[in-house]
Order: sequence, then C-alpha cells, then structure tokens
Amino acid sequence: MSYNPLSTLKKVPKIYKRILILKIQGVKIYLRIMKNHLFLLFLLSLYFSVNGQILKKKIPNKMVVLSFDDATASQYTVVAPLLQQYGFRATFFVCEYPTKMPNRSAYMNWQQIRELDKMGFEIANHTRTHRPVNKMTKSQFVDELHYIEAQCDSMGIRKPSNFAYPGYNLNAETLEVLQQQGYQFARAGGSRAYEPLQDSPLLVPSWATNATNKEQIMAALKQAKKGRIVVLTLHGVPDVEHPWVNTPPELFKEYLQYLSDHHYKVIDFRDLEKYIDVKQARQTITPDLNKEYKN
Repeated sequence: MSYNPLSTLKKVPKIYKRILILKIQGVKIYLRIMKNHLFLLFLLSLYFSVNGQILKKKIPNKMVVLSFDDATASQYTVVAPLLQQYGFRATFFVCEYPTKMPNRSAYMNWQQIRELDKMGFEIANHTRTHRPVNKMTKSQFVDELHYIEAQCDSMGIRKPSNFAYPGYNLNAETLEVLQQQGYQFARAGGSRAYEPLQDSPLLVPSWATNATNKEQIMAALKQAKKGRIVVLTLHGVPDVEHPWVNTPPELFKEYLQYLSDHHYKVIDFRDLEKYIDVKQARQTITPDLNKEYKN
C-alpha cells in the first residue's frame, strides 16, 4: 500500500495548517525580497564598476576649471599676473580673432602666447578664425585645427590636446573630427556643471562671465560638489572689442579672491586627465546633443 502525504495533511488540525501556510507565504515574501535586493546589488555593482572605469580618482569638492577665449591682450597683461599671484592654473583657448579694429593690439601675438606657455599655463585650440565649426566642412575644420597646432609647434609650445567651440557652435560631425584628431576635452556652454559620469568629454559645459552676471557665477561656484566640476569661460579682462563678454578687472579679482578665501582647487583642462579616463568615458557615455550648449 503506497503512502499518500495528502491524506496525512488532511488529518492535521486547522491551526497547524494555517501556521504552515503562513510559513510558506513568509518564505515566498523572503525570496521576493532577496530577488529585489540581488537586482539592486547588481545595479549598484554596475554603477560602481562604470564609476571606477571613468574616474581615476574621486573628484574633490570645490574644483573649478578656469578657461579664457580669443587670446585677448588683457589675458597676457592682466589675467596671467593675477593667476600667478594666486597660484591658480588656467587654460587659454587661442585663435587669431578676425578683429574689426584698426590693428591687432587688442589681441595677443604669438610671442605673448608663448610666454603664457612658459609660465605654465595651458595653450589650447580655438580654431584659427573663430568661425562656427558646425558650418565648416570636415577638411576646413581640420585645417583650422592644424593651423593652431602648427603655430604652437613653431613657437615651441606643447601641441594642444583640448578645444573650445567658437560661439559654442557644434554638431555630431565636429565631435567626430575632434576625436579623430586626438583631442581629449572640448568645452561648450550650457550654464551648468560638468558631471564626468554623465557628460561626454567632448561636451564639457561651462558658465560664461560678463560684467553683469556676478550673482549667477557666485551661485555656480557653489555647485562644485558631489562629483560636479564647475568650468568658467572668460574672454577679455577687460574685453575691448566685445563688451557683452567683458569681465571688468575688479570683478575678476573679486572672483579670484573668493576662490582663494574658500579654498577652491583651481585647475586647467589638462589637469582633468588626472581624474578622468577619457578613453573609458568615450566608450561608456553617449554624447547627448539634445542638451543646451550655448551660454
């Protein structure tokens, strides 16, 4: 005669059946919770794996990148001495701006640019003519990049490895050209902080200073925390030809004093490579061209 476990279960008092059912339900709930926890642990491990790949080391709070565009003469006469006084680093995105003024005295010559390099500042590429790169052919864009590279080479300046979009104009093709030409970081606008785990290295956002947006810039500096890096774009200090991007020297000094007093780490674009693995970032992050990149 075969044994039937169901017949035994029928003889078990109802109270014990209920206890058994509750235990079975408890096991099911436990398994469901463990399943959700395992999935959460998987997501966390994936996040930290990607994080670890892109970041060579933790981004410190209060890290700011200073960058200067268009090679205005005041960057040599006013900006550089002040930066040296405070011990701050900076990137100068140089071009041969097609001025409408009677002469080029409002802009640096290549001897002055070489002096900035000798002072330890980064010289980077802003194209030769400051034309919108999204309206150039690929060969025109490459020629503009190569011109600045050749000028740097002739002056004994290290080959530029970083770029700034003139007028913040860009498209998918410009990113492709920059990557093919070996550029590491490219600065745009957008008035937001740079988040290395989300933003492509070729789409680094920044805030631009002028004579009237001190409140915005001071608020921006406070965003340099929790892995976010604040990048500032400045032009002339002062800017003779373009008053809409003019930063008065006194205001610039005020910014530097604030950065110093509040113990900010002020770096250039080359320094970002100490923290960010550009190759891994390119492989991991899809450039988001739907974001705003104008200032």
